[in-house]
Amino acid sequence: MTVDQVREIADAVLYEGYLLYPYRASSSKNRSRWQFGVLGPPQATSASYAEDPGMSMQCLLRPRAPVAAVTIRLRFLQLQVREVQRLAAPGQFEPVDALDVDGTRLLTWDEAVEREFTFDRYELDGPVEYAVAIPADQLVEPVHHADGSEAGRIVRRREALTARVRAHVEAEDGFIRLGVSVDNEHPDTVDGKDAAIRVSLIGAHILVEAHDAAFVSLLDPPEEAKRAAGTVRQHRCYPVLAGPAGSTDIVLGAPIILYDYPEIAAESKGALFDGTEIDEILTLRVMTMTDAEKAEARATDPRAREIIDRCDAMSAADMQQLHGILRNPHAVADPPGPRADLRDIEPADFDTGGAPWWDPAADAAVRPEADAVVIEGIPVSRGSLVRVHPSRRADAQDLFFAGQIARVQAVLSDVDGDVHVALVLVDDPAGDLHEWYGRYFYFSPDELEPLAAGADFDNREESRS
Repeated sequence: MTVDQVREIADAVLYEGYLLYPYRASSSKNRSRWQFGVLGPPQATSASYAEDPGMSMQCLLRPRAPVAAVTIRLRFLQLQVREVQRLAAPGQFEPVDALDVDGTRLLTWDEAVEREFTFDRYELDGPVEYAVAIPADQLVEPVHHADGSEAGRIVRRREALTARVRAHVEAEDGFIRLGVSVDNEHPDTVDGKDAAIRVSLIGAHILVEAHDAAFVSLLDPPEEAKRAAGTVRQHRCYPVLAGPAGSTDIVLGAPIILYDYPEIAAESKGALFDGTEIDEILTLRVMTMTDAEKAEARATDPRAREIIDRCDAMSAADMQQLHGILRNPHAVADPPGPRADLRDIEPADFDTGGAPWWDPAADAAVRPEADAVVIEGIPVSRGSLVRVHPSRRADAQDLFFAGQIARVQAVLSDVDGDVHVALVLVDDPAGDLHEWYGRYFYFSPDELEPLAAGADFDNREESRS
């Protein structure tokens, strides 16, 4: 298992929110960027709206040798201002928002540069600190017309960055609790939102690789590690096991909450950068853009150009592939070994009998309007009367339903196997319309009290024995 095998996921974290549809500089959505993992300068003024300068995580390891070790990698993006300048006079340039050169449009825009720092073989026997320093830099790219005459230039500027990585260990119930923190230590006062983001770490995340030790899942710890797992603390950084299912030698500390062994869907043709992206919908949206809109997106950023070009080149078969497949998360047959080995099993696909996955005929055995669920020993199905006792959520609307009598419209199950009961309130003046439109309220069976049909019930909250 190597870090290279988890880079696809790490890169998805790195570029989450880098650009949003419609991938154009003029879009209001792309004027407020860098949504995740931003470590702002500690001396920023209140008018800068800078992010917290630090992030930290704790994870558990099971040592396999007297002195185990880890390799820590800090990865983030550094903002790079790309300023387009027009030739005003020989040897003189002036900044412009856009410059057209022989039909090619160049835009002033904030790009990003990938940064990675590796701190190798930290032995887990005491605290350690690592300094991170990137000097300021400026790059100049001349721009010429097709005939070779000078049109202008592109100036790329990066501010100096200063940060510090700290690590420490503690013993906990036979395990090692490893803490890793990252802090932006920019020394100067910063005033203004643009100035703050230029000296921030963007999309910051941590990869930790274990040597002579194994990481323990914090989402599903083994019985002997549950107490120790309850002692860990996270601040803007959440560690999960990464790599092939079942592996325990790499942890990804991400600024977004993930599950163990996150992976990119096989159906995805490439990153779209849009938070919680839905590839098919975004691809179709890109295809509806005008030529002028696509030209602006291509001029906005090289990564936007890749998205537009990829979507334009997509065939009908490629689009069909984006539909994905319907997987049964519970179908596991013939487990090969202990519980931990179940991670190695890919859930079986649903057999839809040739019907499209979205067609109700794909699972004709499911009949929400006829199915029933047993509550307190009483079968409850369409037409049954129940009293509502909301308990699972703190939603204000649910609390208004406390003690109300409702009529069951359907009994449904989700892909996780949980049952949901669709209801319409008996005393709701718009109840008939809700029933006709199929606009139901949903509750779990343990939030409902079955009532005898035909009885005269007072519609108010009552104590339950």
